[in-house]
Amino acid sequence: MEPDQSEMSILGHSPNGKGHDLEDDAYVPMKTMAEELDTNGTQNVRFDDPDAILENEEFLPNGDGRKPMRFTDFEGKTSFGMSVFNLGNAIMGSGILGLAYAMANTGILLFLFLLTAVAALSSYSIHLLLKSSGIVGIRAYEQLGYRAFGTTGKMAAGIAITLQNIGAMSSYLYIVKSEFPLVIQAFSRADPTADLWYLNGNYLVIMVSISVILPLALMKQLGYLGYTSGFSLSCMVFFLSAVIYKKFQIPCPFEEFSAANHTVPHLDIHLNVTDNHALHDNGLVHEVDDSHCGAKMFTMNSQTAYTIPILAFAFVCHPEVLPIYTELRNPSQRRMQHVSNLSILVMYTMYFLAALFGYLTFYGKTEPELLHTYSRIDPYDTLILCVRLAVLTAVTLTVPIVLFPVRRALNQMFFSSKSFNWLRHVAIAITLLSLINILVIFAPNILGIFGIIGATSAPCLIFIFPAVFYIRIVPKEQEPMFSTPKILAACFAALGVAFMTMSLSFIIIDWTTGSSNSGGGH
Repeated sequence: MEPDQSEMSILGHSPNGKGHDLEDDAYVPMKTMAEELDTNGTQNVRFDDPDAILENEEFLPNGDGRKPMRFTDFEGKTSFGMSVFNLGNAIMGSGILGLAYAMANTGILLFLFLLTAVAALSSYSIHLLLKSSGIVGIRAYEQLGYRAFGTTGKMAAGIAITLQNIGAMSSYLYIVKSEFPLVIQAFSRADPTADLWYLNGNYLVIMVSISVILPLALMKQLGYLGYTSGFSLSCMVFFLSAVIYKKFQIPCPFEEFSAANHTVPHLDIHLNVTDNHALHDNGLVHEVDDSHCGAKMFTMNSQTAYTIPILAFAFVCHPEVLPIYTELRNPSQRRMQHVSNLSILVMYTMYFLAALFGYLTFYGKTEPELLHTYSRIDPYDTLILCVRLAVLTAVTLTVPIVLFPVRRALNQMFFSSKSFNWLRHVAIAITLLSLINILVIFAPNILGIFGIIGATSAPCLIFIFPAVFYIRIVPKEQEPMFSTPKILAACFAALGVAFMTMSLSFIIIDWTTGSSNSGGGH
C-alpha cells in the first residue's frame, strides 16, 4: 500500500530526522490549514500543527487488522529481532548492578512481586503510547504531546526526553570515567598512585566517546545499531552467567581480601568456613559470624522504601519506543507491542536472575553495587575483571541508543519543518557528546542535579504522559471519559505522581542527611 501525495506532503523524512532524503521523493508543498482526519470512520480529529506529521485512514490497519501500517513515506527496514535488541539495550542500564541490594532489602518474594508489577505497568504504558499513536497516526512522542495539549505538551515531552536521556548518558559516561581506570589498573597490576595517562579517567572517557560512541551516534537510522545492541546484551548475559557461577564458588561468610591471605587456596577457605564455621590461624580459632547467611522471603527495613523507585524506573525505554516503531519492518501496533513485551520479558528474566544469585551469594552483606562486593573478596579475580569490562562495554554501547531520542526531540522542537540535513545531524551529536563529557570531567557533582531531573522526568515519560495523552487523544465517542480504559489511565497517571513524590522526597532526605541511598534504577 503506497501513501498518497497528501500523506507525503508534510515531511520528506522520518519523524526523527532519520528517514531518506527529500531528493528521493517528489516534494509536495506542506498544508498549513487544519485538516479533518477521519481515522476510524466514526470521528473527525482536528490537527492544527503545521509542523506535525499528518496521516489519514490509509495508515491505519484495515478492519481485518491483517495489513500493516506505514506511518510516513519512510519505509521501516529494521527486523523484529534487531528491534528487540535495540529496545532491550535501551531498557538495560547500570541499575542491574543494584538489584541484588534491592532484593536484600525487600526479600525474594516481595522483590519478585514488585519487579513483576513494574514490568506489567511498563508494558501497559507502552500500550497507551502505541494506542494513542495509532489513533492519530503519529509516531513522535513530542507530536503526541502537541495533539494532546498543543505547543505546551510538545515542549514538555521534548524537554523531558532531553533531560532524562542526557542524565542517563552522563551517568553512563561517569561509570566509564570511574571504573575503566580501575579495571586497567587491576589487569596491568600497575601502581594505583602512578601518574599514567591510561589510568586517567578523563582521558579514557574522551577516547571512548570519540572512538566508539560518536561513530555509532552518527548513524542515520536507529536500526543500524541492532548489531551493537545485540553485542551489548551479550555482555550482560556474560555478567549474569558469572554471577550464577560465583554463587557456587564463594562461601558465606566470605573472607575479606588482604595481601596476607591472598595466597590461601579458596578451597581451604571454603572448607574452614562451611564445615567448621571457624577460621584457624596459628592455632587460634576465630568464630565466624554467619548470622547473615540466610535468604529472607520478605523483609522490611529502613532501606526498603528506597528500592521502590529503583525498581519503578528499571524498565525505562519509553523515549526509544516510537523511534524504534518508526523503523520497524511491516509495522503495526500489535507487532510493536510484541517487540516491547519480548524485550521487557527478556530484561525481566535477566533482572530477576542477577538479583537472585547476587543476593544468594552475599545475603545480608550485599552492597549497593554488586561488583564492588566481589572485589572485597579478590580485586584481581580475572573473571570478575572481565565481567566489569563487559559491563563497561554494555554501558558504552547503550549511549548511542539513548542519544537518538534526544536528537529526535531537538529536531521535533526546533527543526520539525526542515528536511534531513547531515550537517545538523552530525552537529547535534557532537554538541551533545561534548556537553556530556564536559559535565562528567569538570562538573561531576552536577550529576546530583540529574538525580532530581530523573526523579521528575522518568515518572512523566513512563506513567504520566502516556496516560494523559491517551485520555486527551482517544475521542470521547470511542471511549467516554468515565469508561474503564480512561479510568485506568487516570489511575496510572496518579501512580506516576506518587512515584515522583516518593523519589523526590528520598533525594531531599539524602541531601539533608548526607547519605546516598536513593539511587536511580537506570
